[in-house]
Amino acid sequence: MAAPRPRIRAVRRGLLLLFLLVPLIYSGTDLSFLSSNFPLTMRTPLPPPLTIQSAPVSRLHPWVPEKGVCLPPPTAPKRPDRLVLGPAAGQGRPDRLQCQGLRALNKIGLSSEEIYSGEHISFVTVFTTYNSVSAGDGNVPSDSVTVGNHSYSKIERSMAILNTFISFIKVSMPRSNVIILTDPGSKISVNQGSATLLPIEGNYSRGNLMLQRIQTYIVRVESFFLTDSDIAVVDDLGHIFKKYPHCHLALTFRNNKGQPLNSGFVAVRGTRDGITKAVEFLKQVLGAYSSRYIKASRMLGDQLALAWVVKSHLPSAFGKFSKHEAFTGEVNGASVLFLPCAVYNWTPPEGAGQFHGIPLDVKVVHFKGSRKRLMLEAWNFYNSTSKLSDMLCLILRSGRTKYDF
Repeated sequence: MAAPRPRIRAVRRGLLLLFLLVPLIYSGTDLSFLSSNFPLTMRTPLPPPLTIQSAPVSRLHPWVPEKGVCLPPPTAPKRPDRLVLGPAAGQGRPDRLQCQGLRALNKIGLSSEEIYSGEHISFVTVFTTYNSVSAGDGNVPSDSVTVGNHSYSKIERSMAILNTFISFIKVSMPRSNVIILTDPGSKISVNQGSATLLPIEGNYSRGNLMLQRIQTYIVRVESFFLTDSDIAVVDDLGHIFKKYPHCHLALTFRNNKGQPLNSGFVAVRGTRDGITKAVEFLKQVLGAYSSRYIKASRMLGDQLALAWVVKSHLPSAFGKFSKHEAFTGEVNGASVLFLPCAVYNWTPPEGAGQFHGIPLDVKVVHFKGSRKRLMLEAWNFYNSTSKLSDMLCLILRSGRTKYDF
């Protein structure tokens, strides 16, 4: 909630008076540092607006240590390196997962007549590794983390996340294929027979990876779900193409004004027309990315470009994002299916916020940001129980925590 206007006006008059009284001391006071700490576009929710109260003017200046005094930079709070459980959101709502501790009182999943049994579906993700220093010399690296009974170096935990991504798909959609698009120079090893590695030349540097992902998708598009590798598929997705037979591709939306479309899940119909339309659509996104949002190439640029293309051709779609219901629309000749993130791209931190728990028909869980530890912990929990619904209770109770990775 914005600060009361009278209070802000009073402070500004006070500042003006002080400027008049002591121009030699406080002339040129710059308050821009107050707003520069709060960028307009962020992945995490904005902090509460700053309320300026009557205070000495000196408190409004950025603090600078005395000359010659060396102080260490402030350290960020240490994030948890083990599971943290809290209350489960959505309790008491009949359309949400109900949990008693880590036991689900109701079950997720499609009814038997909705389960898709048609053509094979492929999942495609872009993946590469960085800082590939081997930890095989017997020494524990400084970036080592422990999850369950396993310790991982930074590169090993990246590979563990990739293999967990594949494992979830094999549980929920065992007949589907997994294709990993990667830098030809990457040293990636996946469980034999579980996925296909497809090297494609490109710039896979950290700052260019999101841009490279779109370029790589254009090179290799068939009947695919194009996804991030930090998702867990917890139910069959093939029904999308059966239930919506005329769509060329599908995107996921959320009620988020800054980033209403998430690029971590894109479905493409495997017909000639569907592939052609999807490639043309992705080329438009790539063009917007390169020309408008290249400064955000490391983060958010793909989502901003995606939203810009949709808004340019179908502005009416943005008025429907708050309803959490699937709908279709035409974007420059392509029939686009818009699916709610609450079901097809559910994110743990939002589960206790705007999504109010886990819907019973949830299909995909997306471990965005610092929740990769939770992804590995969830898979370990599923391995010990073989119950996806119970595993979702663990995710629901733990997902609001930001972990060490």
